[in-house]
Amino acid sequence: MSNKRKTIAVVGGGSWATANVKILTDNSTEKEIFWWMRNESAVQHLQKFRHNPNYISSVEISVPAQNISTNLKSTISNADFVLLNVPAAFLKEALAGITPADLAGKKIISAIKGIVPDENQIIGEFLNQHYGISFNDFIVISGPCHAEEVALEKLSYLTIASRNNTLAVEFAGMFSTRYIKTIVSDDIYGTEYGAVLKNIFAIASGICHGVGYGDNFQAVLIANAIRELKRFVDAVHPIDRDIMESAYLGDLLVTAYSQFSRNRTFGNMIGKGYTVTSAQLEMNMIAEGYYAVNCLHQVNKQYNVNMPICNAVYAILYEKRPPALEMKHLAEHLS
Repeated sequence: MSNKRKTIAVVGGGSWATANVKILTDNSTEKEIFWWMRNESAVQHLQKFRHNPNYISSVEISVPAQNISTNLKSTISNADFVLLNVPAAFLKEALAGITPADLAGKKIISAIKGIVPDENQIIGEFLNQHYGISFNDFIVISGPCHAEEVALEKLSYLTIASRNNTLAVEFAGMFSTRYIKTIVSDDIYGTEYGAVLKNIFAIASGICHGVGYGDNFQAVLIANAIRELKRFVDAVHPIDRDIMESAYLGDLLVTAYSQFSRNRTFGNMIGKGYTVTSAQLEMNMIAEGYYAVNCLHQVNKQYNVNMPICNAVYAILYEKRPPALEMKHLAEHLS
């Protein structure tokens, strides 16, 4: 492993990107952080006051002012590692103007828990096909970890997945802190698809709460959800994996139950009668599961996996089925 000082570019300006910057700067490994975000006023605020004005603003940012920029090409050019942390729905837009040559030779990390719309591809597949990124140079960050708890330095566990074990171990060492424990995995497909699916299941959980179901039903819903997740990831990428590990079951549980879960919040609003547009406007945050459920619906046409929970969420969000009636129908098919 090289002793050369590592440089990391963080791409994105939201709460999870801000939390990732905090983790990287709190880690004791010698490194230099560069940070790109689209919002010019947020960049200027960060440079002057060392806080993100829009997301988890309690976190003090120790990245040098000159390393924070709205110029993505310049930010990436400085980096050995590029950590992508924008909503999947906006990844293509964020990377507009970036060429495969700009990313050549770099290690790419995805902290995105979503799927690219239109392409219907998880992040690793999208980068491999459109930017020529080798899967041996690609890392997935997954696991139950809300940005708000990172800000509070609550103990959390993250899984660092890559086909390249040496790379996974190296980055895990750069991402562990007193409050972040890292686990290494080789399951890039399972961790990526698991992160996509748990957002859909969290929307289902929120819808159920919104229409009046209680904790007892929620427990049955999530027990069925982890089995649905296993069926799908085993069909897409059949390897030996323990679906009870924190990258799968743990991430599902926290997203389905936590007060910080934007997907559960979004689902709860839908269950209470909000339209998709009104819920999105009131939240002022992206619920990845809204886009993901349409993508998964298209992807699953190839695999034909039995996915009643995903189908119910799709019917509510995209076919405008009444939430209460659709959840009543779903309840008859759970066990």
